Amino acid sequence: MEMKVVPTQIGVLDPGPQSGAWQRFRAGLKWFFAPAERREIDGNTATGTLKLIAVIFMFCDHAGKMLFSHYGGMTSLPSVPELRIIGRLAFPIYCWCMAVGFSYTRNALRYILRVLAVGLVSQPLYCIALDHPLTKPNIMLTLAVALLGLWFLRERKALPGLWKPLGIVMAAGTLVLAEVLGCDYGWKGVLLVYLLYAARTSRPAIAAVMVGFCLYWGSSSSVVSTLFGMNTAALRNPNTPWGVLLSPWLKLQALAVNALPFMLIRMKNIRMHQAIGYLLYPLHLVLLEILRLLLV
Repeated sequence: MEMKVVPTQIGVLDPGPQSGAWQRFRAGLKWFFAPAERREIDGNTATGTLKLIAVIFMFCDHAGKMLFSHYGGMTSLPSVPELRIIGRLAFPIYCWCMAVGFSYTRNALRYILRVLAVGLVSQPLYCIALDHPLTKPNIMLTLAVALLGLWFLRERKALPGLWKPLGIVMAAGTLVLAEVLGCDYGWKGVLLVYLLYAARTSRPAIAAVMVGFCLYWGSSSSVVSTLFGMNTAALRNPNTPWGVLLSPWLKLQALAVNALPFMLIRMKNIRMHQAIGYLLYPLHLVLLEILRLLLV
C-alpha cells in the first residue's frame, strides 16, 4: 500500500485550546518572529472604537496641559490634574492598536507609511497646539518607528543565512533611533509596542506586560499627590501595608495601567472610513488650538 506524505504548513503554530497561559505566551513569542499572516489575537480588536477612545483621552491630557494654568497653560482656567491622569491611558491604547493593526495588515510597509504620513502632517499642528519646537516629534512618529522595528523583525526570515540576525539588530536600532530623534516617550514607547505585539495571543501575557511596564515606567515619574480632590498622602504611607501596595501605583505614568481593560475586553467596533481613523489625531490638535484661542 502506497503511503502518502501530507505536507505541513511550516511556521504556523497552533497552541490549541487546552494550552495554559505559559504555552500560549511561548507560542506568542514564536509568532513574533514568524512571517506575516493572520493570527488570533486574545484581546480587543475593535481598533476603530479604540482609536476614538484614545483620542478622547489624549485630548483630555493635552487640554489639562495647555488650557489649565497649573500645568503652564495659556488660559486662566483652574487646574484639573485629573485630566493629565486620564490622558495617561491614550498612548498604551494607541500602542495596542498598532500591535493589532500590524498583525492584520496585508501590506506592512504601506501601513507604516500611512502612520508616518499622519505624523508628518500632524507635526506643525502638534508644535503649535502644544507649544513644542518643530524638532520635537509627536507620538505618531514614535509609533511609525515602532512599526518599522516590527517589520525588521518579521521580514528577517526572508534574509539568507548569516544575514538573519541583521533584522534583530536593525529592530534594536529603532530604540536608539527613537532617542536620537527625540520621539515622544522615546525608546520606552517603542518597546511597549514590541512587548504588546509579542504578548498579543494571550490575555495573561498582555496583562503581565502592562503591569510590569507601567510599574517600571511609573518609578521615575511624578507622584500623584491628589486624586479627584482627595489627598493621597495616607494611601502612600510606607509604614502601612496599603501604602507599600499602593505607593508604586500612585505615580503619573504608572496609572497608564488603567488602559488594560480597553485592551482585554472585546467591544463592538465603530466602523469608520480608514482616513477618518487616521485624521482623528490631527483633528484633536486643531480643536485644541481653537479652544485655546477662544479662551485666551
